[in-house]
Amino acid sequence: MARNIAIKVARAEKDMTQKALAEAVGISRQTMNAIEQGEYNPTIKLCRSICRVLGKSLDDLFWEED
Repeated sequence: MARNIAIKVARAEKDMTQKALAEAVGISRQTMNAIEQGEYNPTIKLCRSICRVLGKSLDDLFWEED
């Protein structure tokens, strides 16, 4: 799995830390870090929660280029 730079960029646009985003979606900061590093594959429910908090679509944050 590749790193998820899109989440990091979207967080920065909202001036949110990993901890703040993690708390908003109900996970630990360590899990959020693992998602951004591409070390953890989140459920679709978690993906949707992250998108909702960041105001982005699934395609914006989780689309993988071929």
